[in-house]
Amino acid sequence: MPASHAHVRTDRAGRYLAQLCNHGGQLSRLSFHQPRSHAGGAGPSAARSEHSGTDGVIDFGWGRCTLHATGDALMLTAEAEDPQNLQRLQDGIARRIERIGRRDQLTVTWQRTPPDAASGESADDH
Repeated sequence: MPASHAHVRTDRAGRYLAQLCNHGGQLSRLSFHQPRSHAGGAGPSAARSEHSGTDGVIDFGWGRCTLHATGDALMLTAEAEDPQNLQRLQDGIARRIERIGRRDQLTVTWQRTPPDAASGESADDH
């Protein structure tokens, strides 16, 4: 499953985690880019989200974002069924974080997670 991660530097990571998860349903209404071949098809699934303390997850069915708050960063991991949905997820989460964190000038830079790291397997397991 394609995956990526990002570390967003902020001393308010817990606040942003809670805000993202509490408003997870709004993410399903973001204007995700849909290729013309999908025009007229179903839009993104409604997001389900949950969080407790320093951890949270926002699940769309076709992909999910796992969040972890530390004292100086919000750590994100995005996973999706395929590279196109991973890009949709990254774009939507980044736009939302940058919008709610504009006063703190938050930015999100995603890094692709190597396939072995995303699955929890090592190269020696093959």
